[in-house]
Amino acid sequence: MVQRTKPKWEKLWGSFQRRDYILAKLIVFLILIGLAFKIMYLDSTGFTDGETIPFINQTVNLNPLVSGDLSENGQSTNNTQPSNQISPQIWTDLDETTKRISVNGSLLEPSADSPGDLSKDGQSSANRISVNGSLADSPENPPSVTVDLTDQKPNKEKCDIFSGDWIPNPSGPLYTYETCHLITSHQDCIKNGRPDTGFLYWKWRPRDCDLPSFDAKKFLELMKNKTWALIGDSLSRNHVESLLCILSQVDPAIEVYHDEEWRSKRWQFASYNFTISVIWSPFLAKASIFEDYNGVSSAPIQLHLDKLDQTWTDLYPSLDYMIFSSGEWFSKSAIYYENNTILGGHSLPNEKNYTNIAFNLAYRKILKNLFNFILESNHNGTIFYRTTTTDHFENGEWYNGGSCQRTEPVKEGELKITQLTEILRVVEIDEFEKAQRKGFEKGMKLRLLDVMSQSSLRPDGHPGLYRHAHPLSSNNTKYYDCLHWCLPGPIDSWNDLIMEMIVNGLK
Repeated sequence: MVQRTKPKWEKLWGSFQRRDYILAKLIVFLILIGLAFKIMYLDSTGFTDGETIPFINQTVNLNPLVSGDLSENGQSTNNTQPSNQISPQIWTDLDETTKRISVNGSLLEPSADSPGDLSKDGQSSANRISVNGSLADSPENPPSVTVDLTDQKPNKEKCDIFSGDWIPNPSGPLYTYETCHLITSHQDCIKNGRPDTGFLYWKWRPRDCDLPSFDAKKFLELMKNKTWALIGDSLSRNHVESLLCILSQVDPAIEVYHDEEWRSKRWQFASYNFTISVIWSPFLAKASIFEDYNGVSSAPIQLHLDKLDQTWTDLYPSLDYMIFSSGEWFSKSAIYYENNTILGGHSLPNEKNYTNIAFNLAYRKILKNLFNFILESNHNGTIFYRTTTTDHFENGEWYNGGSCQRTEPVKEGELKITQLTEILRVVEIDEFEKAQRKGFEKGMKLRLLDVMSQSSLRPDGHPGLYRHAHPLSSNNTKYYDCLHWCLPGPIDSWNDLIMEMIVNGLK
């Protein structure tokens, strides 16, 4: 049999077939290796096939409790309880300027002594991401995934509403002295003849989010069948009148009670069965006060440091919302009692042989009693503590030529807060934080209404000379009021803060 010799083209074709077969096997082998590597990598990072690092819908909280809170040494504090919110959050440690993310509601565990400290070892750490409740750099999940957050914009839903700036507001206030007849004459600045009106056209804007204007109708709807009380001194009265003026544009506020001195009052919004009270209790504790409506004293105040004021404690169980505040009155001359026995006093005449006791110690003791009372009551309502605000006397005090004649807001750092305010603030922030931690464990709603920053930037918002009608045409001694606020005026923005805190549950 004659063996046929293959032509050259058949030999070449066979050679190509063998090479293609080897090449195909090599490609398949590389694909399998790649798939295996991908599966191993995804397992190690905790992501399933097709997942990527999620785009975080951030919530910025520069201080979980309050921006600018001061500890005893004047440093910023971060004491709060972790949020139960499910949405992702970005927490910023002010001291270390580190940003860390928790997804699906799991945060870095704070220590028991410092709930706001987000790092486990107290040291600065790199940006880290936690997915599905597991920290990326925890022992159970060693590999870390670093995310650069520097250029990511903050979420506009929640932020530090207490840190911001005053911006022009051409629309002006929600009411005028002509549309609200509830304004005390001392705060009715425009009616009293104040010539400039520029102080009416500013709005508080937090730096990292929007703060909606107070919605009176929505607020009244939320407060159907509820009771409110603002408990404190004349600034509480100043505030309640601001709130009443705004709400009365929707439903008239009808006065249904006042005490003998017309210091404590109550109003009702009949269409909503909603009541608001202002309760005169400048020390929040039992006190005998010997001064007239103009603040002229005839004897030192007698203050019981161990007894809260029954004016408000008797009403406390019936109240759904409360705003407590105090502070300024503690600088006044006073004799301090405990167990009905004189302990000493503050700023007393030299001939009085009493032990001198610093007023901040008295303030601290009363706030401890206040918060202990609240915590032991297990009250299920919402309780705010409003911080002290600074006055804006310049070139003296009210009694020796001090005045407030500015007509525009100032920038942060342009004016210093008074030493009195600094002392009071340290006490109230410290005592509030301790109470809030205990209240959190009980599920109580304790909120800090920190109006310090926004109020300190408004030296233009006080009545000044216009505490009285047409003061320039009077021969009476002229005093400036640089503590209370004109109505309408900057104090109206306090209601924007309250609305936001209620609607969005901010702490």
